[in-house]
Amino acid sequence: MIHPVTIELSLGLAVNSIKTKSRCFAYTVWLGALLLMASPPAVADDPAFLSVGMGYYDIFDDDNAAELRVDYRSNLKFLFVKPFAGAVVTSDGAFFPSAGLYSDFYFGRRIVISLSSGAGYYFKGDGKDLGHAFEIRSGVETAYRFDSRARLGLMFYHISNAGLEDDHRGTEVLGLSYSIPLN
Repeated sequence: MIHPVTIELSLGLAVNSIKTKSRCFAYTVWLGALLLMASPPAVADDPAFLSVGMGYYDIFDDDNAAELRVDYRSNLKFLFVKPFAGAVVTSDGAFFPSAGLYSDFYFGRRIVISLSSGAGYYFKGDGKDLGHAFEIRSGVETAYRFDSRARLGLMFYHISNAGLEDDHRGTEVLGLSYSIPLN
């Protein structure tokens, strides 16, 4: 015989799961609609970039540190994605070199939203233990594009091991970036 508390708990978890899936679907549709409004005219003239940044590491937890970041963003494009490679270092001695893909979405001539995802090897130093050496970085950046094609942006990204280990706390970073055109 199944206990009534078990049935109630199971139904509660199922309802929460449906609510979570519905919320994720709504966010996905909203983001898709936003990106469809993006205009492609400025895409053709964007060069490769050297992007430098600084930020606040682990903004939602208690292992806070200053973060410095440098990325090379290639102008080589396959469909709508381009490769990047970079490294993050924190004031606690954590170091995270990574490589991945990014996409730029233009809203007029000035506003650029970049989505990125990459993987790398995490050296924790005296910083936060993320539970695994292999980590994935996923982020979004909103930037203002100058006439020189340089960009000043606000970046938010998450680093975690994507569930490779039972311990997958991850960390979030909020920072400023300045992207310098290379040609």
